[in-house]
Amino acid sequence: MYVLLGSNGNITSKVAALLLAEGTAAVRVIGRNAGSLASLKAAGADVAAGDIADADFLARAFAGAAAVYTMIPTDYAAHDMAAEQDRLGDAIARAVAAAEVKRVVNLSSVGAHVNSGTGPIAGLHRQERRLDELAGVDVLHVRPGYFFENHLAAIEMIRSIGAYADMTAPDSPLPMVATADIAQVIARELRTPSGKGKRVLHLRAPSLYTMKEATALLGEAIGRPDLAYVQSDPEQAKAALMQQGFSASAAAQLAEMSEAFSLGRLDGEYDKGPTEITPTTLADFAARVFRPAFEET
Repeated sequence: MYVLLGSNGNITSKVAALLLAEGTAAVRVIGRNAGSLASLKAAGADVAAGDIADADFLARAFAGAAAVYTMIPTDYAAHDMAAEQDRLGDAIARAVAAAEVKRVVNLSSVGAHVNSGTGPIAGLHRQERRLDELAGVDVLHVRPGYFFENHLAAIEMIRSIGAYADMTAPDSPLPMVATADIAQVIARELRTPSGKGKRVLHLRAPSLYTMKEATALLGEAIGRPDLAYVQSDPEQAKAALMQQGFSASAAAQLAEMSEAFSLGRLDGEYDKGPTEITPTTLADFAARVFRPAFEET
């Protein structure tokens, strides 16, 4: 049996679909509430709904797994986002040990080699360290680039102001990747016994993209070739995020991450390897996913 943490999110749902389609082993998906798991249950997955911070609940859900996919769910409303990451991460690590799980594929991030100054990525650095401390457990930390799907959040902004605004500098090249490609790698790695201890694998698309380049590709796909990218003032951007329900802590963490991307603090590590170049380009994503989403809204 494969056990997946993350409810019905962008990656977990895709990994579950791939494993269920293969049909060679049972799949269990863990989430906070049964409603978010209903579609996966209908597709044939066993589901476990409960408190992700409850290590005993997680240990029961992990029991009997040939391999477990772990990730820290993001809570942008958390009063202290970093502390919430640590609370969930600690429960996950304790549950892996208690359930005697032997193989873990852990979702981390580009930049997780840096221990501070990277916003929420620093929390994933700490989680890598927790899992690496577990004796007798093979752990693969998957470090993908910036998700292509993050650009979907700009659709309403493009409609309302006619531009794409974000805190990241316009000309800083970033590794990016499609979540469908991440899911393919995670499903493959869950199925493949490693016996290799603690490892890291970076994932990125064939090219790096600046936010200016990404905006141009997205604009071309939706018939707006002159779509402009605007770097937001961090204080104004944080205030806007808080109006949308983000906590002050989460807004500050995202601003710090954007600054790290802008200053190149995360550069280079993903090219040292091991790095897997994934097939989907941003132009592919723009045509297949972004444009239909833009046209639907």
